[in-house]
Amino acid sequence: MVFSKMESAGNDYVYFDCTGGIPAEIAADLPDSAIKLSDRHFGVGGDGIVLICKSDAADFRMRMFNNDGSEGKMCGNASICIGKFVFEHGLTDKTVITLETLSGIKTLTLETDGKTVLSTSVNMGKAILSAKKIPVLSDEETFINKKITLKNGVRYTGTAVSMGNPHFVIFTDISEEDFLRDGKLIEFHKNFPERVNAEFVTVKDRTHLKMRVWERGTGETLACGTGTCATVVAAVKNGFADIDTETEVEVRGGKLFVTYKEDGTVILKGFGRESFHGAIDIL
Repeated sequence: MVFSKMESAGNDYVYFDCTGGIPAEIAADLPDSAIKLSDRHFGVGGDGIVLICKSDAADFRMRMFNNDGSEGKMCGNASICIGKFVFEHGLTDKTVITLETLSGIKTLTLETDGKTVLSTSVNMGKAILSAKKIPVLSDEETFINKKITLKNGVRYTGTAVSMGNPHFVIFTDISEEDFLRDGKLIEFHKNFPERVNAEFVTVKDRTHLKMRVWERGTGETLACGTGTCATVVAAVKNGFADIDTETEVEVRGGKLFVTYKEDGTVILKGFGRESFHGAIDIL
């Protein structure tokens, strides 16, 4: 099987061109294939795998699986890389592309020099703040600036946002020890019936945030596109950032740029890179 290894801000996946069909070697058990291929010692290595498929509803369809085998509904950084992949590999000559995901159809706008994609902006749709839709177990309509208590007794105040997948954004400086201890406890907290991604955020200024993310199904990653979007939405809702203003989010793997618009739509801008390509057999 031919693959490409790509990353955006260090959020890396193994990409397959499945416009001609999903390779038989992985089609029978995609979750197991994701686990094997994502292994950084015995596979290609990555945060998961991404399949670029044909779509009856859009230009392309994305399926992505985390490195624990769970299927994700949406991934902003994977969408950024897909824009680069389909243009530079000759699958399209469009600079505005529609992408079908499990959380709806997203629009990708490519900035190119005619041959190379310089950046990709993804219209991520509207942020979801309804507690029931995120989902969060709560009697209140939203879950903004609310406390949760972990099994170890530690309490965090955060804001829940969905960008097609659930996030709990916490504005605090956090130590390495606390991050590694509490990230997974937040992921599996009883208030989040579908588990949750946890973002720990430091406010540098009104247009500059620093974020560290614990992703459900993966653990720590160097970046998370939907998490970056949720972070800016939460920052606006908590008075740390401004609506309709591009905000730089510094993640461990680089930088992403997010604009939370007045109508609730979120635009994610980033830079994809193909690290290498090759072929592999799953044994």
